[in-house]
Amino acid sequence: MISKRRSLRTALIGTLGAASLALALAGTATAATAATHTASPVASAQKDQAARAGITATPSTTSVRAWQLFRVTGKTTGIKAGGKVTLQQKQHGTWVSLPASAPVSRGGSYSLGVKLGLKGKNDLRIVNGTTASPVFDVTVR
Repeated sequence: MISKRRSLRTALIGTLGAASLALALAGTATAATAATHTASPVASAQKDQAARAGITATPSTTSVRAWQLFRVTGKTTGIKAGGKVTLQQKQHGTWVSLPASAPVSRGGSYSLGVKLGLKGKNDLRIVNGTTASPVFDVTVR
């Protein structure tokens, strides 16, 4: 009898343990699901701002002599007036900021003068923080 009682008790404890484990796992899954669906207001605002921000860029020419002045103009959206946009050049596969920047006007436009000395095709873009314009090319001969 004692061994029968002990085996019944072991079976009962095992069943209750499995049931409580299943409930705990279900509760954890529910908590994890709820946590993944709720985002902080700050993160949501940053994602919204990043989605709205944009920059266009148009060079005044696509071919210049070395150190010849040309202009890059464009419009921005989602960037505050007075914010700076900077010219970047792709050098050896890496984007490098050049010492050419301009403030954004109230209407969101900008214009900056550029002189390049690196001969050949130059991949360029305009950036403000993590927002970048599409890449455009200017050839220096």
